[in-house]
Amino acid sequence: MPQVHSVQIGKVAPLGRLGAPSGFVKRPVSGRTSVRVLGLDGDQQADLRVHGGIEKAVYGYSFDHYRSWETDFPEHSSKLVAGAFGENLTIRNLVEADICVGDVHRIGTTVLQISQPRQPCLKLALNFDDNRIPSAMVRSGRSGWYYRVLVEGEVGKGDTIELIDRPHPHFAFARLVEFVNRGTATRADLVALRRMDELAASVRRRALDRLAEL
Repeated sequence: MPQVHSVQIGKVAPLGRLGAPSGFVKRPVSGRTSVRVLGLDGDQQADLRVHGGIEKAVYGYSFDHYRSWETDFPEHSSKLVAGAFGENLTIRNLVEADICVGDVHRIGTTVLQISQPRQPCLKLALNFDDNRIPSAMVRSGRSGWYYRVLVEGEVGKGDTIELIDRPHPHFAFARLVEFVNRGTATRADLVALRRMDELAASVRRRALDRLAEL
């Protein structure tokens, strides 16, 4: 069964060679951590226009991907520890191919719903001091996923991740990743996406805009 490998939070601090203010760098926390509607207690974001908020409250990333990253970028092996991609929850035994849009997970005493994938940005490159990393994330589809918080509670290392609802079993999350990161989608996909209330509003708007272009 999928489970939480580790839990991380970050404080706003200068990041990388540019010294950009960011909460990207996450540090593991021990014990249990409270999860509120806007995220984990103590977790910070520097630019609230593009980070954080209800639709990006908690960022989950698969620990299963770390081995692939080490293979692709062995020079960064020392940095490839839990939290390296800015995630709050590093998760074992669950990847993008295993989930669907809008899946609802019980983790600890929280209930979280998958709302959208991560789009890599400059902060990811700054963390590794390598401009290739964001494009590699896009190519690989190893994006991770954001959760919105349906029920506040606590999470901790070792918590199991239980699927308690799957409103869109025929729409794999990997298809959503392709659309968000590459713009790849059929008309039928776009029609389906714009109607999914479980999907982040910004992604639904993007699907609607793309439909208007066809």
